[in-house]
Amino acid sequence: MAAPILVLTIERVAELLGEDLDWLWDVAGEMEPEDGCLWVHGADDQQTIAFTPDSLDRLKELVEHYKATPHQLRRYESL
Repeated sequence: MAAPILVLTIERVAELLGEDLDWLWDVAGEMEPEDGCLWVHGADDQQTIAFTPDSLDRLKELVEHYKATPHQLRRYESL
């Protein structure tokens, strides 16, 4: 499998999709590593999730699903 040439951070995806960032974090938390989402680590121990084009398609499917069935989405509370 070829390495992805483009990834978008969850912050950018929230802007593009017009979704609430915190809600999108909860949706992305339902994704498995096989879905293709990546963790990006930066300076000062900052980290975020990023999406390849394929994983972005999967995220969009989950967004549609959880908008239709919001009671099924687990909420991840920050500690």
